[in-house]
Amino acid sequence: MRATTRAIDIAEETPAQLVRRARKVDRVLAETYPDAKAELDFDNAFECLVVTVLSAQTTDKRVNIVRPTLFAAYPDPASMAAADRDHLEQIVGPLGFFRAKTEALLKLSAALVERYDGQVPARLEDLVTLPGVGRKTANVVLGNAFGLPGITVDTHFGRLARRLGWTTETDPVKVEHAVGALFPKRDWTMLSHHLIWHGRRRCHAKKPACGACPVARWCPSYGTGPTDPVEAEKLVRTEGPN
Repeated sequence: MRATTRAIDIAEETPAQLVRRARKVDRVLAETYPDAKAELDFDNAFECLVVTVLSAQTTDKRVNIVRPTLFAAYPDPASMAAADRDHLEQIVGPLGFFRAKTEALLKLSAALVERYDGQVPARLEDLVTLPGVGRKTANVVLGNAFGLPGITVDTHFGRLARRLGWTTETDPVKVEHAVGALFPKRDWTMLSHHLIWHGRRRCHAKKPACGACPVARWCPSYGTGPTDPVEAEKLVRTEGPN
């Protein structure tokens, strides 16, 4: 990134200009991260739902390590709902908060069996009624397991949406709606991946790699982190946090 880059002024940006800028940023991020996708491993909607719930307060990498053992023992909602609590705790133990996570899996699986005949529903309004499932988790499942449009507002997405000047909202639901209005629905799921990958690899919370950012010229927060290209490049991660 050129040293002459400066933070843009969006004070008088019109709604149409905001839409154009936001979509340009997403196109550049798509080119920067052509392999962007969910970093949690799963083979079906049930696995997607469970690993997303388990990913709270831990890393995707740790969940991916536990996943094969978990689903070899409990491959579907019925078997997980009937799981031995101690055995389930042993499996999810490496993720931390194992008692709470075990309880969450038991309640979630039981609800799927009792309410949906052991099937993961493909509607947001149904998913959010399940124990431990909020809009963020529901949108992950919709977008990645069912191929339905969904915006995943995790900490990375929310941070970048504000830094990029797409919204000033802090409430995840309001962020979801504000950003969703800037993009066609068909782009929502991949937009989520692009921003999350960028947040994990360059636009870090405490020290973003501004000088090595492909969308710096369209970012009003340029300069929050080091702008020197050499210094910034040292902050770039080739993969998400372990």
